Amino acid sequence: MKQQIALHPSWLAHLQAEFEQSYMRQLRSFLVEEMRRGKRVFPEPKLWFNALDTTPLDEVKVVIIGQDPYPTPGNAHGLCFSVRPEVSPLPKSLVNIFTELKEDTGIDRFASGCLQGWAEQGVLLLNAVLTVEAGKPGSHQGKGWERFTDRVIEVINREKEGVIFVLWGAYAQKKGAMIDTQRHHVIKAPHPSPLSAYRGFFGSRPFSKINHYLRQQGIGEIDWSL
Repeated sequence: MKQQIALHPSWLAHLQAEFEQSYMRQLRSFLVEEMRRGKRVFPEPKLWFNALDTTPLDEVKVVIIGQDPYPTPGNAHGLCFSVRPEVSPLPKSLVNIFTELKEDTGIDRFASGCLQGWAEQGVLLLNAVLTVEAGKPGSHQGKGWERFTDRVIEVINREKEGVIFVLWGAYAQKKGAMIDTQRHHVIKAPHPSPLSAYRGFFGSRPFSKINHYLRQQGIGEIDWSL
């Protein structure tokens, strides 16, 4: 695992010890063995920590929590809900996110489904599980990633104030149960997947709410256009 760590020093200062824990050594062994057996693991190792590498701890304004990477070849690149710039058609959950963004803010300028521009403005796009086997959603759940990403959330909860956590769906809401709502803002809504988007995700206006909270704190807003 050490060979593939690509973390901003602000994260590594708080997470370095996790890589020495037995659960992370076991996770590494699992991933190495899966790839040795010829299984395709997404994203590629250099992008496993892309969310943390792109959004330093000291720049985190917003955290969006996803579940695990897209299992479709060519889609995942280490940011939740995001796909590589060349991907078309877009995953349905991402289409629904863009639909709500347009209804909420009027923005409809999307060059692609790549959300890297959000991440570079302080939106941590964090999946709970950072890898997946091709074609098998949820295949790497329960292997140790959840414990690691819990530590990431704990670090933000402890070290920062006024961060906006966006929890879409029951899974993310359970993951975010540890968040101190006296120190941080929490936005909850159903998941943007086609199965649940019409149950309250549409009309939840998360993007304007985020910028409203940022304005209240005197912090620069997120430019959601891509």
